[in-house]
Amino acid sequence: MNQDLSILELVLNASLVVKIVMVLLLSVSLVSWTIIFTKVIGLRRVKADNDEFDREFWAGRTLQELYQDASRGDGPAAPQERMFAAGMREFLKLREKKVQDVPALLDGARRAMRASYQREMDLLESRLEFLGSVGSVSPYVGLFGTIWGIMHAFTGLSNLQQVTLATVAPGIAEALVATAIGLFAAIPAVLAYNRFARDIDRIATQLESFMEEFSNILARNAMLTAPAPAADVGRASTFR
Repeated sequence: MNQDLSILELVLNASLVVKIVMVLLLSVSLVSWTIIFTKVIGLRRVKADNDEFDREFWAGRTLQELYQDASRGDGPAAPQERMFAAGMREFLKLREKKVQDVPALLDGARRAMRASYQREMDLLESRLEFLGSVGSVSPYVGLFGTIWGIMHAFTGLSNLQQVTLATVAPGIAEALVATAIGLFAAIPAVLAYNRFARDIDRIATQLESFMEEFSNILARNAMLTAPAPAADVGRASTFR
């Protein structure tokens, strides 16, 4: 007797518990792929926006012009631009309050940029833990489905007088499909998690470097200029 051992038939003939495991793993895989494509597009846009703002920042425009552009919020702002706006806003507020102590000015600006940096990192790392969980848990969920399917198959064989490979193979094969689906869900999630983690680390390094460079510019600005209104903040290139 010929038996159809195609993947579709194995899935349709699987026990209820194994079917539930398969549906769960396929659903998780679909969500993972959605996150993967969203993250790929999002991280590319973040990198491009950061690079564009970096070029504008070092192009010789005044800090006040850059701050006004960032404050207007025309279009999506780069994480680096939001960090700049947070630090500049705090710096100008302290200058308006006649704070003349340079360490106090820099500390306020750095704390504002650090808080903005943390918000940006939380946003970049959002849903990354889901990929990590899928990559680590999915194989075990698939293995559970396989073990349950094999137990179910052998339980059914206990009532047979004669057991052959032809009677054992379908039950074991349909159980192993659960493990295959678990690996199908886990492998892309692990690869994507590692890739995104590296990309986010590079972005974090870029943001931290900008924070240090901008802090140095503000330090020179605070030391070389007397307390002045916000409109009198000099050219960024002058203090480099």
